[in-house]
Amino acid sequence: MRKLIVAEHISLDGIIQAPGGPEEDPSGGFSLGGWIVPYADEATGQAVQDLFAQPFELLLGRRTYDIWAAYWPRVRAGHAIADLFNSVPKHVVTHRPDTLDWQYSHALEDDLVDAIRALKHQDGVNLLTWGSGDMVRQLLAAGLVDELRLLFYPVVLGRGKRLFDDDAQVSAFTLAHSTSTPGGVLITRYVRSGEVRTGAFEEVE
Repeated sequence: MRKLIVAEHISLDGIIQAPGGPEEDPSGGFSLGGWIVPYADEATGQAVQDLFAQPFELLLGRRTYDIWAAYWPRVRAGHAIADLFNSVPKHVVTHRPDTLDWQYSHALEDDLVDAIRALKHQDGVNLLTWGSGDMVRQLLAAGLVDELRLLFYPVVLGRGKRLFDDDAQVSAFTLAHSTSTPGGVLITRYVRSGEVRTGAFEEVE
């Protein structure tokens, strides 16, 4: 069974909305789009390259798909990420399958959880999701996320779309890797490791 990897740029207070630019997703009156841009450097770029170093297929929600489909096919040939994204299969959660114009895209039209569980049981490379917050929250609620690749930025945004909500399935993750950049971005890799353990501290008399 292949893994489902979720990658996100995330603020200290859990916001993942519109990290890359002001026009990316201003819904809900969000006015801080582009909050990761001042922290872009060689280290964050390398973290992204490392993520894409292994074969993968993209799994995207419809809003993220539309943003990416309007951008990556128009990037000049020879751009490493654009060439990669344009060439891999893209599984898209949508009710409008006839509007998927980006090459190698196909729609997941059935029940979201059932469709993605079926994808995971197929032979093939891992599934990679970036952005797609509404979809990811449903995947976390269903316990379908195997790995989290989170880039934590030293900002508190106060409002916006968050990665986790109260419906997330209770799960434990193991920190498999972490490093920090000169600008203070914490680059992490968490691997799902089972149930949450609890305990109690002994009282000192």
